[in-house]
Amino acid sequence: MSIELKLSRINRVYRPSEVVEGKIIVRSSSSISHYGIRLAVNGSVNLQVRGGSAGVIETLVGVAKPISIVNKIIEVRPSGKIASGTSEIPFSMNIKQPGEKNLERFYETFHGANINIQYLLTVDISRGYLHKSLSTTMEFIVESDKADLLERPVSPEMVIFYLTQDTQRHPLLPELKSGGFRVIGKMSTQCCLSDPIVGELTVEASAVPICSIDMHLLRVESILLGEKIVTEQSLIQTTQIADGDVCRNMTLPIYVILPRLLTCPTVLAGPFSIEFKVAIVITFQSDVAKVHSKSDPTTPRLWLAMESLPLELVRTR
Repeated sequence: MSIELKLSRINRVYRPSEVVEGKIIVRSSSSISHYGIRLAVNGSVNLQVRGGSAGVIETLVGVAKPISIVNKIIEVRPSGKIASGTSEIPFSMNIKQPGEKNLERFYETFHGANINIQYLLTVDISRGYLHKSLSTTMEFIVESDKADLLERPVSPEMVIFYLTQDTQRHPLLPELKSGGFRVIGKMSTQCCLSDPIVGELTVEASAVPICSIDMHLLRVESILLGEKIVTEQSLIQTTQIADGDVCRNMTLPIYVILPRLLTCPTVLAGPFSIEFKVAIVITFQSDVAKVHSKSDPTTPRLWLAMESLPLELVRTR
């Protein structure tokens, strides 16, 4: 005997004002009696703070109370029987009733290190005290309603950045410090989630051969725990811009596609915030680097030059 939820949309993406439709598929070798088929939708922001990688506290530091966004149950069918074989039971459910006042804003689905915004559908077929009820859960993805989106297009302005031995706040290899390097570039720092991050960079000079140029996409999650704000930064993805000792004065394109679920519009709410930034990291060829090949890519090292830029993510119409 098995139960499965199948949504009408393959990508499982819905807006709060839309109706979630699909079917409950029950496969059984014999007919089963039940006391009703119920469908629940649950959306919440789960906040927890893990111990930092500094090794001071390796356990869970604190769990803030989850923030409930939506919690409702509908009856799909009253008590009755399900025939043997495969039965398909259609359902439709409003995530948010028109005109309904919600306790919380419908934040977009997001899977982070400390913050999880998740929407779940759970079907439950109650079969009385003697039998275990049949149930299954499926995640669906929520994106902002069109009415709540920015009408204005994303600003086409680019931010100019440059990396030299003098812009680095950490110690560098002696040959880098004395010989110097200069890399300049520009990048969009406000970006629509459905578009790539674009820009360009040019290596004008470098005394030490370059090994690689990478762009790290980082999330900055902040949670209010009591009276303290705990902020943690973690890596989402790395995109290599160039490999090897690149030609000087050649323009290299920056083109980074944002991953779904791991990014969402920048959120600045009371109990929590989700922000993003990018770090451009240049790795120079060095014997020291070979020993530390497994080090965290965003930690300042003697053979690295880095520049961080804030990134505002938005969803537009």
